[in-house]
Amino acid sequence: MDPLLKQVGDLLLGAVPTMVIFLLLIAIYSSLVGIPLRRVLLQRRERTEGAILKARAEVAAAEAKTQEYEHRLREAKLAVFKAQEARRQAAQKARTAAVAEARERAQQQIREARAGIEQDMASARQSLQSEADRLASEIIRTILKPAGVTSAAGGAS
Repeated sequence: MDPLLKQVGDLLLGAVPTMVIFLLLIAIYSSLVGIPLRRVLLQRRERTEGAILKARAEVAAAEAKTQEYEHRLREAKLAVFKAQEARRQAAQKARTAAVAEARERAQQQIREARAGIEQDMASARQSLQSEADRLASEIIRTILKPAGVTSAAGGAS
């Protein structure tokens, strides 16, 4: 076994420079390519994740603005509806007041017409009463006149 060990030892001794060169290549590769490559990949990941986080923040801000816009829109609609309701109520009050005023004027005109009718009726009654008194006096005069005066009056007519 001794020659076998000697051959293995020679192989290992011959492989040492290859291993040193291999380790040296790994160290050089790591320092020249590996570390800058890791740094670039890390920056790329940070930028990508940063862009994703920034996009998420912008989406959240857009959603907040959308909610704010919808809230303002609802408030504006509510204000418009309240203004319309106030105008409708004011118009209804004005209409009610106009109707009440028209009724009052109509009632006043009715009262004035009734008063005029009452006056006309009173003057008509008075004129009828005076006419009735005159006719009654004339009838009484005619009845109480002497008979000869009536025939003379009748013949004269």
